[in-house]
Amino acid sequence: MDATNYLMRIGAAGDDPLDVLMRRHLETVPFENVSIHERDAVPLEDEALVGKVVDRRRGGFCYELNGAFAWLLGELGHEVARCSARVATPDGLSFPGDHMALVVDGHTLVDVGFGRFAVGPIDLDSRADQPDRSGVFTVRDAPDGELDVWWGDRAQYRLDPRTRSLRDFVPMAWWHRTSPTSPFTREVTCSMLTPTGRVTISGPKLIETADDGTRTERTLTAAEQRDVYRDVFGIVLEEVPPPLCPPS
Repeated sequence: MDATNYLMRIGAAGDDPLDVLMRRHLETVPFENVSIHERDAVPLEDEALVGKVVDRRRGGFCYELNGAFAWLLGELGHEVARCSARVATPDGLSFPGDHMALVVDGHTLVDVGFGRFAVGPIDLDSRADQPDRSGVFTVRDAPDGELDVWWGDRAQYRLDPRTRSLRDFVPMAWWHRTSPTSPFTREVTCSMLTPTGRVTISGPKLIETADDGTRTERTLTAAEQRDVYRDVFGIVLEEVPPPLCPPS
């Protein structure tokens, strides 16, 4: 594996600061679950994750995207911890390991695998408001040394800053790929940051959201869906796979 090829994939340089590396990754590597619906199980191993992003020029979900980015940051000399997070839902916090985020150089939250989220790094040592292109983020202390990450007036997830290994996330990654109650098996989706907002395809719908909150939406034909996957996200599909576990 070669960090140079990874940097070329995201259009970045090895001496770019962390915020630039993160933004370029978000603008070039999509958050997508297409491979879940293609029944393509990518092992949570550095070589497989980097190969998917760099050689196959695909995206992925949190374990894949943050897993691959962690390898790149490590190759560039950063200290990287893979950390467990529980996502905030209307019913409370989800399970440990439901999300994987990165703590870089001891105190900086980096997350390129949560979909629509912070575009830049978040200082975990600060309790002040932290303005970001996508809004204002705040870190709050939680029980047992954990940290709650807020976006505006809504909690996003509770982070356990202790270092985990990739294999620690294998059970939850399997659940997300296979369970009919997983949010990733019920609809095919792909999303990526743009210079002015975000573009998303969810099922047959193309959704474009500007940084100011302006939103447009239209329904695509099957042929148009393939065109968008190819031309916008760089994913070439003979056909868009049906949902693995469509809602009943």
